[in-house]
Amino acid sequence: MKKLLLYLAIIFFTYSCGSKRVIYNNQNDKPKKEKKVKRSKSKNKKVKKVVLAPRISNIEDYVKVYSEIAMDEMIQFGIPASITLSQGILESGIGKGRLAVEANNHFGIKCHDWNGKKIYHDDDEEQECFRKYDNPEYSYRDHSLFLSNRGRYSFLFDLERDNYKQWAKGLKKAGYATDPKYPQKLIDLIERYELYKYDNIVLKKKNKKYKVRRGDTLYSISEKFNMPVEALVKLNNLNGDILKVGQTLMIKK
Repeated sequence: MKKLLLYLAIIFFTYSCGSKRVIYNNQNDKPKKEKKVKRSKSKNKKVKKVVLAPRISNIEDYVKVYSEIAMDEMIQFGIPASITLSQGILESGIGKGRLAVEANNHFGIKCHDWNGKKIYHDDDEEQECFRKYDNPEYSYRDHSLFLSNRGRYSFLFDLERDNYKQWAKGLKKAGYATDPKYPQKLIDLIERYELYKYDNIVLKKKNKKYKVRRGDTLYSISEKFNMPVEALVKLNNLNGDILKVGQTLMIKK
């Protein structure tokens, strides 16, 4: 009889422990389901997306990323793509400067008549107010609007769109920058990295290259390609009539 009672007690104890384990697991399942519901609700919330400037290693990378945008702005507003790109490179420090990284501001535009987001940065004075954008493209568009909507820059739009030298000098004249070397810095960037070719694409210029040979002069080349000397000088931004053997010139087809 004692053995029977002991056997029944063991069975009862084993069953009761098992039932408690099952209940414990069921209780753990409940909070998991509640968390899942909370996640699904959060998906419906609209979050404003801030696009950060892409990582750029050098000027070539910068041009690859922003040349299409610069050409689009040229089509819509008439500002040479070469000027826009060279200003972006210079003002943003190739996209690595604080204003570009933290505020997507590629042109150093300050808060004049600005109701949008702001960032404070040391420039000519300490903690000056600069415009802040959610996307680098907005910075390019605001640059176009900034130049086209202010009277002091209006004379620039009377210049030919492929005359980047006059545009560079005009920006300094209008007060865009205080650096006396600002125009030459833009011109150097445009010529070193051939940014003028993006102006030509927009203007649908089809040119070919010609390497200067021994005995060539501007006149002989102009005669050979039925192209005025003045046009040859302007197209290649030549400062004089001296040519070097092996020098590459752009020739209109």
